[in-house]
Amino acid sequence: MKKWKIACIIGLTCILLTVAICVQLNTMKEANSTVSSDYAENNLRDEVLKAKQKYDETVNQLDQKEKELAKVREEATKDSESASQKEAQIKQNNNLIGVTDLEGEGIEILVQDDPNVSTETIGALDSIENHIVHDGDLRWIVNVLNNAGAEAIAINGQRIVNSTAITCVGNVIKINDVKVASPFTIQAIGYQASLMGIDMPGGYIDYMRDWGVVVNIKKVNKIKIEKYTGALQSKYMQIAN
Repeated sequence: MKKWKIACIIGLTCILLTVAICVQLNTMKEANSTVSSDYAENNLRDEVLKAKQKYDETVNQLDQKEKELAKVREEATKDSESASQKEAQIKQNNNLIGVTDLEGEGIEILVQDDPNVSTETIGALDSIENHIVHDGDLRWIVNVLNNAGAEAIAINGQRIVNSTAITCVGNVIKINDVKVASPFTIQAIGYQASLMGIDMPGGYIDYMRDWGVVVNIKKVNKIKIEKYTGALQSKYMQIAN
């Protein structure tokens, strides 16, 4: 056999071997990538489950300690009229700062982004921002309800307290560091006639409706608002001498 034929056969064999090796390497790389991705996802899922379990345990411990404290106070004030009055004052203060579950008459407000507008249907001279609920809208509602005498307020189950921050984070809103999204259900306990004043003709609520935002307000004879479960902290105030 001539030398050039032998060289051609050897060259072709080398090319085929090179292609086979490359294919094998790519296959192994993809397999390793899949395994690594699955491993990372499983680790992340485990971390989330551990964090949730720790949170649930902390909440349960807090509830248990509050029950124990209430029992101790009850025993301590059983035979003392003055102590009983102080205990009643403590309970009232806890109600005001938001660390107890409350129920009573009030109103419920449903606020929802315009359901008839999307980025595909919005007009050229319009903006989708005009048709969605913003953090400033929720803060305005909370302020008006407080001024109207609301004794307790919650948004999507998040109790509003003095330290509550309502801020925008991307396309969702954070309340008490918890992300919530439209639709928003705002509950307020208080004198219904005063609270209903939030829906005055030509007011801010009508302005929101003009942009297509859904705002429905109704009286509710029995509203239950759950307590604030976060930590109440103060950095600057202290008892005066």
